[in-house]
Amino acid sequence: MEQYRVLLVDDEEEIRMGIGRKTDWNALGFQLVGEAENGAEALELAEQLRPDVVLTDINMPFMDGLELCRRLSICLPAAKMVVFSGFDDFEYARQAIGMNISKYILKPINAPELRQVLQTLREQLDQQRAERRDVEALRLRYEESLPVLRELFFTRLLDGRIHAEQLHQRAERYDIDLTQSTWLAVLVEVDSGDEQEGMSRDEVMLLSVRAFFQEQFSLAECACHPLLYNDRVALVATLGQDVTLYSFLEEMGRICTLAQSLLGLELTAGLGRPHGVAHELHLSASEARSALDYRILSGSGRVIYLGDVEPNRSVRLTFDEGDERALTSAVKLGTVHDVQELVPQFMERIRDTGLTLPQCQFFVLELTTCLIKLARAGGIEPESVFGQDFTGVVRLSDFRSTKELGAWCTQHCLRIQELLSRQRTDSAGRTVERARDFIGNNFANCELNVDTLCSHLHLSPAYFSTLFKRETGMSFTAYVTNVRMEFAAELLGDTEEKTYLIAERTGYLDPNYFSYVFKRHFGVSPSKYRSGRATVVK
Repeated sequence: MEQYRVLLVDDEEEIRMGIGRKTDWNALGFQLVGEAENGAEALELAEQLRPDVVLTDINMPFMDGLELCRRLSICLPAAKMVVFSGFDDFEYARQAIGMNISKYILKPINAPELRQVLQTLREQLDQQRAERRDVEALRLRYEESLPVLRELFFTRLLDGRIHAEQLHQRAERYDIDLTQSTWLAVLVEVDSGDEQEGMSRDEVMLLSVRAFFQEQFSLAECACHPLLYNDRVALVATLGQDVTLYSFLEEMGRICTLAQSLLGLELTAGLGRPHGVAHELHLSASEARSALDYRILSGSGRVIYLGDVEPNRSVRLTFDEGDERALTSAVKLGTVHDVQELVPQFMERIRDTGLTLPQCQFFVLELTTCLIKLARAGGIEPESVFGQDFTGVVRLSDFRSTKELGAWCTQHCLRIQELLSRQRTDSAGRTVERARDFIGNNFANCELNVDTLCSHLHLSPAYFSTLFKRETGMSFTAYVTNVRMEFAAELLGDTEEKTYLIAERTGYLDPNYFSYVFKRHFGVSPSKYRSGRATVVK
């Protein structure tokens, strides 16, 4: 099993060596991955090594152990921390709560006591690891249950029990594709001709029909999800862009005829009208139920499409709230592909309704208004998207086909998407530039830290740290250290100021710590650096 990682922090080398030598780390399930002689060095090491356990003294130069624990509790909240303290500091250490400190050990350190503490920590860490494994096992069981969950999802979709705003979240959770432009419901009534059959026979028969549709359905570019639904078999179908309703009706008829020959079952399939979005599937299901009601006139054992048997007096073409949410999401949060998938769905609705040109014009005006609102909400002038002569009106008569109109809509959706993305990138660059300026003007302040800077920028430390690291390639602490060291090197080369004065001018109150950081940064002490520069000048 993988060993847990330990970072040891103490300013006395003898104590570090003693603990390292007298502790059988491997036998206890640990690995000593690093040592530090002060809290400041330990903080930087911890960011690199990501230890599971930190053993630290309290009294150390530059940064004491409690301050180290406070900072580590933020950046490594899962790490276990053990504090060593002398007798005089022990009660003070015990009262310092809220820093995720697991144990306090009184100096001089007793090897058996430390071993016992490590064993306890290992048990706690093992339990946490086991809990993570349990979560993984739950995830696997969830994946095994996905077929049932998907069927439940489609059942609720047919019933209209999923709100439009929840639809995409749930579909993503169950790995269901909602990008198809045409959705329709089919309800299949099964008649075996046996009036004496019981409940168990009914269930077996329905399961057989569901499996039969799964095996036999073969219409290209069309997905069909059979499920048991209210003593019937329901089919949730999505039609590809090149699939016509006529070809789908033919496929349904073929399977119903095949079921009569191979299963001895008479199937009557009622089809609802196609709908452009998934959350309207319950409307198609309601229409499919109405279609089945026509069996009394049309006879059973066939495919009945409501559009063929009932005049459509309620055709509407509106760009509703669901359409606006879908378009806004695709442009602001989606990809180029998302936009290219969504716009043709709108065009298909215009093309398939058979309404007059003035009626379709309202739909296009509502769609265009949505794009204008999107641009202005993002601080983008409509002229930047549509051109200087744009008046806000798009006339259908200006286009030769819905395909051409769709290309126009896609082009301007992608233009808004590009400008919004560029705006977000520029905003991140400006934020980091402001941070650089603030550091450049305040690095001499020994109190400068990420909280001070974030208060100035009105950002959260977590967001800023991620943004700054992504844009500059280094952490805030490392960047400030670089700025201070470069300025210190410049003063050492160009002035005769004392080292302690240069330390103060670069934000270090402790000259010794300044010399320590300088040597770690440049490989030589400040005095040697100055003498080396002087030699080069001569």
